[in-house]
Amino acid sequence: MRFATYAHQHRTRVAVVEADGTLYPLPGTASLADLVRTCGGLPGLLTAGAAALDVPPGPHVSQVRLLPPLQPTSVRDFVTFEEHVEGVRRSVDGTSGVPEQWYEAPTFYFTNPHAIYGSGDAVPVPPGCTAFDYELEVAAVIGREGHDLTPEQARDHIIGYTVFNDWSARDLQSAEMKVGLGPCKGKDTATTLGPYLVTADELDRHRDGDGFLRLALTAEINGEVVGKDLLSNMSWTFEEMVAYASRGTRVMPGDVLGSGTCGNGGCLAELWGLRGEQVPPPLKPGDTVTLTVEGIGSVSNTVAPGPDSVPLPAGRRRPRERP
Repeated sequence: MRFATYAHQHRTRVAVVEADGTLYPLPGTASLADLVRTCGGLPGLLTAGAAALDVPPGPHVSQVRLLPPLQPTSVRDFVTFEEHVEGVRRSVDGTSGVPEQWYEAPTFYFTNPHAIYGSGDAVPVPPGCTAFDYELEVAAVIGREGHDLTPEQARDHIIGYTVFNDWSARDLQSAEMKVGLGPCKGKDTATTLGPYLVTADELDRHRDGDGFLRLALTAEINGEVVGKDLLSNMSWTFEEMVAYASRGTRVMPGDVLGSGTCGNGGCLAELWGLRGEQVPPPLKPGDTVTLTVEGIGSVSNTVAPGPDSVPLPAGRRRPRERP
């Protein structure tokens, strides 16, 4: 099943999306995040969706404003594509190759769950950014609480998948990563999720022999294709990512785990690193980015001007007095 959250006639609704785009609203449900937290996992979500198909249909998806399918409890973003690591390290860090430590575990960082955009929303340029970029990813959504999971157990905790655009301010990211702590304002302004939450069972037929989802990924800027890859080029499965995320802690219903950016044009920074110049150029207001994932759908956002930076002083070199 596919679930959408949408605004129509001054109301927010959650609906099952049929193949022809007809929406079947779930009675009394205005938040997919709440439903995911209370349904007990994939079987419960499918039961709720099936009940919606027994009521009269609502509007067509073309008649509504799609919202992010859900507001996440938390957002972890992984980095699981070798090709992306190779290109972006050249562009952002000025180094080449893939560090050996990268192969030891599926590394991730936490990003901002309060800056979620839907398909069709205008996305602002982060304050002070002159190298704005998209990142083409797929995200898994957690449907059941779990801790210290094995990959086999983790499969039952994934309730569905959605398209994930990790918008990035590459110049801010490059500067702040020199501190050695991880990205902050380089990744803080916007993440797009959508257009739908596609339940995990819908994508099982796309699994290859190693358990990876073999889905075609495409990135376009202003209608021109700039990137194509396969999701199965990940170095870890989503189940392995969830297992790692749950190690020594918990994953919770509504948590979102991004795959990391695909290769072969999954972002501009990878192309800049490979080509040694900013071609294509950084995103600017008016540019429209469309990301498409086979079996899930497309999200499209137009870049908008952002606010000016509020100036702050440089850090003080303090005398280091002691009590």
